[in-house]
Amino acid sequence: MNVSEADPNLDIARVKRRPRSAVTSGRKLFVEGDPNSAWSRRYSDLVNHHVQDISCGLGRNVLSEAQLSLIRRAAAIECELERLDALLSIGEDINLDEYGRATSHLRRLFEVLGVERKPLDLNPRLDDVVREHQQRAAALSADAGEVIDVG
Repeated sequence: MNVSEADPNLDIARVKRRPRSAVTSGRKLFVEGDPNSAWSRRYSDLVNHHVQDISCGLGRNVLSEAQLSLIRRAAAIECELERLDALLSIGEDINLDEYGRATSHLRRLFEVLGVERKPLDLNPRLDDVVREHQQRAAALSADAGEVIDVG
């Protein structure tokens, strides 16, 4: 009997899926280390914010592993730069060459990831303002269960 003649249920039973690591599955933040430290909490926040930015709010499932890896590296560099910023704020001396290099590395990571500056429109068009006002009024009326004239 060849493979094509084998009972598919037996093949599925024999092939066991290898479990993913705790870091890969999201059960742990790091292979080792304290996930509850201030550094770790900030790192996790930055990773989550960058995932949302780069995925346009769709989440980590739409990003490649390479993108997620670069996001984690960027978050680690940011945490260290923030630590150095804190030292500067209390008058401590830091190695400005290392600070500048880390900042340049961070900028390059963001360029590779496609993060770009998007200026905020400070002069919205009148019809956009009216439409937003109408949407807010409709949402309020739906919440309150009453009819509000937005005319």
